[in-house]
Amino acid sequence: MKYDFDEYIERRHTDCIKYDYAEAPCADLLPLSIADMDFRAAPAILEALEARVKHGVFGYTRPGKDYFEAVSSWFRTRHGWEVEEESIVPSCSVVFAISALLRATTREGDAVLICPPVYYPFERAIVQNGRKTVLSALRLCGGRYELDLTDFEEKIVQNGVKAFILCSPHNPVGRVWEEGELRAMGEICKRHGVFVISDEIHADFVYEGHRHIPFASLEGMAEICAVCTAPTKTFNLAGLHISNIILPNEELRARYRRELDKIGYHDPSTMGMVAAKAAYLHCADWLDELLVYLKGNLDALREFLRNELPALRLIEPEGTYLAWVDCRALHLSDGNLQTLVEQRAHLALDEGYIFGTGGGGFERINLACPRATLLAALERLKKALAASPASTV
Repeated sequence: MKYDFDEYIERRHTDCIKYDYAEAPCADLLPLSIADMDFRAAPAILEALEARVKHGVFGYTRPGKDYFEAVSSWFRTRHGWEVEEESIVPSCSVVFAISALLRATTREGDAVLICPPVYYPFERAIVQNGRKTVLSALRLCGGRYELDLTDFEEKIVQNGVKAFILCSPHNPVGRVWEEGELRAMGEICKRHGVFVISDEIHADFVYEGHRHIPFASLEGMAEICAVCTAPTKTFNLAGLHISNIILPNEELRARYRRELDKIGYHDPSTMGMVAAKAAYLHCADWLDELLVYLKGNLDALREFLRNELPALRLIEPEGTYLAWVDCRALHLSDGNLQTLVEQRAHLALDEGYIFGTGGGGFERINLACPRATLLAALERLKKALAASPASTV
């Protein structure tokens, strides 16, 4: 391989949230939790950032035509989606944009639907903006999560839902929604006047046999949605604060921009725009190699669980670099499972219960790390489970 994803990059004492826990339960905590990657950014990105630093002037900056062309080109070549440049609204982050979109398209007290177990900042954004959370939980059927469309529509009608936050691909369960599923969701939302906020930040991480379909690319759906995208997951740039919100509907786009003006803080960073443009223009080969490496990590996890920890069950991911592992056969409460992972295995994973309904008894494991790190973490978990009197392993 051209790029070295096995390289260990020391991130402690760099103010990295993932590693510098203020109240870590142990000094040697090994984190496979927060969804950024332990890989150095692609060389073309580093070169672009270095060139900008050497220029030495960091005044107010706005994206130019070349920036919008780079973003549009990525979605055209990578996902077969023609994005009109005027529909792209750069922003500082997807999480920020979701809150702004909620304020632009709903009123206080309005109902907003999510499908747990799901990325927990969704509910936080709903609650903190004075909206009401409505849940249509995913069902685990034969090792694969599905959306109950009957329940989905009933919840929309019963609660007068005004917006739906879609996670596509789905974090944490790893589903890559099929065209028929997306179309069914969209038709229900369209029928009942529900605005769709589609978080597609994991869109570039899809495994063989699956294809990410941008929600707005479906016929008739562009006018009722905002698609939230960013290069930050794909190229490990989260600290540079850059995202691109795609709003094909001109009226809704204007409402969103007015909401941004009210907030007064929304622009992406200068270095984020530099990095994003370099990533989208010059780093497709880096991503292709990364996807191969991540598949190797997934294979290693699957084999380890099968051979060493058979009580734990991998929910096969179709996308993302996050593994959703069913630990319910251990018969531990969420609190005891967390204690075992953190205080006995000295690992930081994301406990399933934080993702809401249906998440209890699961752990989310970040696979975007050197393979040696992943295997070391799994060995810690094996040792902790073997020593645990509560364990059934």
